[in-house]
Amino acid sequence: MSSQGIAIDRRSFIKWSSLATGSLLGPGVFVACNKDTHGLTEPVTEERIVRTSCPAHNCGGRCLLKVYVQNGIITRIETDDRQGDNISNPQLRACLRGRSYRKRQYHPDRLKYPLLRTGERGKAEFKRINWDEAYDIMHSKISAVIEKYGNSAIHVPYGTGSYTNTNGRWPAARLMNLLGGSLGYYNSYSWACINIATPTMFGTLETGNQRQDWMNSRYILMWGWNPAEMKDGTNSDYFIRKARENGARVVCIDPRMSPSAISLADEWIPVRPGTDAAFMSAMAWVIITENLTDDDFIKRCCSGYDKETMPKGYEKEESYKEYILGTRDGTPKTPGWAEKITAVPASTIRRIALEYARTKPAILYQGYGMQRRAYGEQVVRAGATLAAITGNIGIPGGWASGLANQAGGGPFWTVFPPGSNPVKGIIPVYLWTEAVLRGKELGPEHGIRGADKLDNNIKLIWSVASNILVNQHGNINRTIEILKDPELLEFIIVQDNFMTPSAKFADLVLPACTQFETWGVSDGWKYGEEVFLAPRIVDPPFETKSDYRICADLSKKFGVYDKYTEGGRDEKDWVAWFIDEIYRKTRFPEMPVFRKFEASNAGVYVKPVYNPKVALKNFTGDPSKYPLRTPSGKIELFSIELFNAGDPIEIPPVAKYIQEWDNPFDKKAEKYPLQAMGHHYGPRVHSTHDNNEWTMKALPQRVFINPEDASSRGINDGDLVRIWNERGAMKLKCRITKRIMPGVVDIPQGAWYDPDEDGVDRGGNVNILTSERWTPFARGNAQHTIMVDIEKA
Repeated sequence: MSSQGIAIDRRSFIKWSSLATGSLLGPGVFVACNKDTHGLTEPVTEERIVRTSCPAHNCGGRCLLKVYVQNGIITRIETDDRQGDNISNPQLRACLRGRSYRKRQYHPDRLKYPLLRTGERGKAEFKRINWDEAYDIMHSKISAVIEKYGNSAIHVPYGTGSYTNTNGRWPAARLMNLLGGSLGYYNSYSWACINIATPTMFGTLETGNQRQDWMNSRYILMWGWNPAEMKDGTNSDYFIRKARENGARVVCIDPRMSPSAISLADEWIPVRPGTDAAFMSAMAWVIITENLTDDDFIKRCCSGYDKETMPKGYEKEESYKEYILGTRDGTPKTPGWAEKITAVPASTIRRIALEYARTKPAILYQGYGMQRRAYGEQVVRAGATLAAITGNIGIPGGWASGLANQAGGGPFWTVFPPGSNPVKGIIPVYLWTEAVLRGKELGPEHGIRGADKLDNNIKLIWSVASNILVNQHGNINRTIEILKDPELLEFIIVQDNFMTPSAKFADLVLPACTQFETWGVSDGWKYGEEVFLAPRIVDPPFETKSDYRICADLSKKFGVYDKYTEGGRDEKDWVAWFIDEIYRKTRFPEMPVFRKFEASNAGVYVKPVYNPKVALKNFTGDPSKYPLRTPSGKIELFSIELFNAGDPIEIPPVAKYIQEWDNPFDKKAEKYPLQAMGHHYGPRVHSTHDNNEWTMKALPQRVFINPEDASSRGINDGDLVRIWNERGAMKLKCRITKRIMPGVVDIPQGAWYDPDEDGVDRGGNVNILTSERWTPFARGNAQHTIMVDIEKA
């Protein structure tokens, strides 16, 4: 959103414009900070250095920044320069996104004032209003919906644009809970299937060893996993590199030769998207028929492997071994069978199976993209089953697979207390559009928890630090038709830093400040033993406020300010409370109190890991003394929970390969012959940084296509191409590369949706092509299951 037509403070505008255009005399020296052509001057202040957390946008990591500030302006950003042990306490170094953050911080399109819609939803036509007007509108609309429908008609959706606690969706959730609650959700867009499928085998999500233990591994399968680009815990790529230096062989299995395959692996094996479970099943066939299973481990620790280990009462059902050998369906899951499905040579499948089974201890690390697909639950269980039958669980250097939260407890992610939600019914996170369209029809068969049925359709959305309303949800064209209809959604509030594709559909847009402009705290992303202090480094510009401050001010209108703020706490007060009353009293009793932490300007507290914990070690050592929280108390290769779901075709109790609903084998492929995927892209964090000139210049948005597919269509490198299917179309420049396998195109996810007058997306957003259809058990997003065609535009 530009400032055109809106009167703003002259000095602020001149300073902001100078920063945005980047008029540099040298590294970090902006002319307009001291003197500009309009004659405004400011005294030069001494440069100071502030160590802080990289703004937490759910990038997959948490890193330390060294921020240089002069005259109230961030002039440059460096990263962790601490000295220390390489393995137990490695540096937490930022990537190009963190180091390029100034270009986002001082972007000229930052939201500056509250805005009220004046045109149609989606047209981005707004007028400036003041904060009092904005709060009055919010109070009126929220109150009206509660009075007319009840609290369950309000939804604060999933959003990961900030994880610093005082910024993010949690302050809004806290306020709504004080007002009687709102419709909640469970699960995430990132981990839907792996989050639900892992406990069906292990009864827990803590199935990963601490990463320092990777030094003990001799063989690592990076299966659809790309830590060099999407991180998955700061330094995961570093630990893999050190394990390789220590003698581990590393193999990357992925449809694309990712940066991780290039920089970390000894070998790259391309596999057809959506067929990983077939590859894994064929590996199991080799391991079983070559007598390489760990029979003692299976007998002691597993349920459902064969007839002898089937749980009581289920002896007549199909065991995992029977499925692999084809005892009942007549189809042995041989490498030859899998080759036709996966496009991986049978000899390669056999070799990888033998390497994995014979080279112990071994890690099979599952990435998350392959479970964001139709039947994504199956690949999670198939990978974990391989770990089980080879006895690679509960030992140093091994890995149980599944979600693999670290043993001994991991980061909290968020510690801001939302309180209890009086609205008990909750939806699977991906089904929010269904709850708008037909919420009253949704029940347990749709994944509803806490209630037999929802008692409302969603009528008001308050979206904070989120771009899922349009940009990140499946089937954009369907979603925008829902958002456009005021009969379906009576009011939409969006709180963000920019006029995102989602914000364009809002009735009220509120300008949030960045994490550099308020106090916050964060801890590690999935892994790690660290806590970051994020002090307020610069003032919030224009009329921006923290998400917490917006909610605190609104709470006055509802008469709950004292309860909401716990007697008047500001952002810094909350951060002090988080440090002293949560982190120090739970995970890190030895860390400094807040006032000492602040005075140190360290930016981070780290607890070194000298003796890494091993997941499930107690259980595998004595299963009867330390049973798992599964119905059988063991690792369930045959899941009683899944059997009781009553759908053996789409929710089988043993891990199976199931052909996806959109696939290259059926008749639909004649019209849309290419599989599309949308990986997490280095210059962005989901959709954050898509407007960052520095990161996107380094790695611009492109569709990646194999030379074979390009040549047959007369496409040359750099051509503008049209990609389409029955749901939508886009036009985007292409890059021809052998780093994507034939039959597959890659459109990195997160690009901002930008339609032309014909509705063709020019921003390169893969969700113009994806489906809103969800997976059968987790009810998770299957946005990577896409068939398309491509032609020269």
